[in-house]
Amino acid sequence: MLDNPTQQGAQTRSNVPQWSSYVAIGDSFSEGLWDISPDHPDLCRGWADLLALTMSTRRKAAGQTPLRYANLAIRGRLLGAIIDEQLETALDMKPDLISIIGGGNDILRPNVDIDTIAAKLDHAVARARAKGADVLMSTGADFGGHGSLALTRSRVALYNAHIWSIAQQRGAYVQDMWGTRAITDQRFWSQDRIHLTTEGHFKAADIALVGLRLRPENPRYRV
Repeated sequence: MLDNPTQQGAQTRSNVPQWSSYVAIGDSFSEGLWDISPDHPDLCRGWADLLALTMSTRRKAAGQTPLRYANLAIRGRLLGAIIDEQLETALDMKPDLISIIGGGNDILRPNVDIDTIAAKLDHAVARARAKGADVLMSTGADFGGHGSLALTRSRVALYNAHIWSIAQQRGAYVQDMWGTRAITDQRFWSQDRIHLTTEGHFKAADIALVGLRLRPENPRYRV
C-alpha cells in the first residue's frame, strides 16, 4: 500500500499487482451491465471482471498465486443499499482490495443530498480500511453538460470532489473517469448514455489499472 495513492502520477506504474484477492461491490456499473460475457451469454462481465482477470493473469505470469475474486454488485442499487447489503459480506471475505463504487443512482434523483451520500461512502471506506483492505473508488464521467446526464453534472462534480477528499484522507485509490476525457467517446456508451458498452468496459478497466498504479492493458491508452 502506498502512503499516498491519490498522487497517481507521482510514481512509476508497476505491472504486477500487489493484491492477492479483490471484491467488487456496487451497482450496474460494477456489475458490468451491457457487457455480456462471451462464455455465459446470460451473465454480465464488465470492467471489474476484466480488471480482476488482468490482475490474475499478471500475477500468474510473475509466478504468484492467481487472484481470488468476487463481484457482489447488483444493478439499480442506491449507495445505502450497496453498503447495507454488500459491504459486510465483502469484508467477511477478507480481501486485500475492495472497490466501493456507488452513488450514481442516488445522483439521478433531483432531491439527492450529495453531502449525505458522500458521508455514507466515507464511512464505508473507513470500515474497509480499518479491516486492512485497500479501497478503489470511482469518479463519475464528465460529458461537458451534454446528453441525458447534463442536468446531473454539478451533482457529479460535487460528489467527485468528496471522493478525492475521501481518498486523500483514507489512503484510497481512485478510478478517475471524470479526468479521463477519452471515456466520453460515444463508442464507449450504450444507447441510454448511462451504461458502458463492451468497449467502454475495457476502457474503464484500464482507467482502474492506472488508478491502482498499474500499467494499462492498451499500449495506446490515453486520458
